[in-house]
Amino acid sequence: MATTKTARATVKNDINTLKDDLKVLGAEEKARLREKATAAEARLRAKATEAETRLREEADVLRERARGYYDTARVRGQEYYDEASERLDEAQRYLVERVQERPMQSTAIALGVGVVLGLLLAGRRR
Repeated sequence: MATTKTARATVKNDINTLKDDLKVLGAEEKARLREKATAAEARLRAKATEAETRLREEADVLRERARGYYDTARVRGQEYYDEASERLDEAQRYLVERVQERPMQSTAIALGVGVVLGLLLAGRRR
């Protein structure tokens, strides 16, 4: 019996030692996992910062490109406006010159166009 009690005590001590070892190993593994998680978080934050920086740089490049397109379109639009304005002025000068050269003929043409338009508009009202 004494050997059974001794064996039981030894097994009990071994189990308690095993429990203590498991607790220590669990705590060590938990600490290691925390370190790995902290390192992974730091790497992730670094990558996020790097990606944010790249996105900001790309946004700046795109903004500058869009500003260039806008400036080009504005200049071209101004050129088209100036050209159309010149052509309109030329057409007006030409018309004024022709009316001044032949005032009677111009008045007759204007009267004829007015009569035709008046008849067309009056015909629609019926």
